[in-house]
Order: sequence, then structure tokens, then C-alpha cells
Amino acid sequence: MWRESTGDPLPRMPPGAPEAQIERFELTLVEKLCQGATPENARHVADQTWDLVHDRPDDDPVKRRVVDCHEELARLSSGLGGER
Repeated sequence: MWRESTGDPLPRMPPGAPEAQIERFELTLVEKLCQGATPENARHVADQTWDLVHDRPDDDPVKRRVVDCHEELARLSSGLGGER
């Protein structure tokens, strides 16, 4: 998903427990997608990020960030988001 979405090489992750590394990677991906969103692609970004977390519990850190991102994307796509 990273390369298809960003076109960038995979980021280097600091050493750590595999679960923590995966969470950090996913949060980095969500941040990059949300920061690169435009009014034209906001819906696509919302779909991509939701696909990543839709079946997770509500207290999952990545899912919480995606929900926050979706609020930002809704404002952006409605023209209320302002400049990033």
C-alpha cells in the first residue's frame, strides 16, 4: 500500500518490537496520505485509510488517527479545510 499510495521507498523504521514497528509504520502511512490529500482525492484517501482499519476496535491508535483524518478530509472536500 505504501508504494502504490506514495511512490516513495519504504521508510526506515527504528528498532523495536514488531507490533510497535507495524503500528508506527501504519501511523506514518496514514499521516502521509492525509497530509497529501486534496479536495479532488479526499474521498479516495478516506477509502484507503478506512480499508486499513475498518475491522479494528475503536480504541486502536491507528483507527483513532484515521477517524481524525476523516474529519479533516470531510472539511477539505467540502471546501472548509483551508490550506494545508
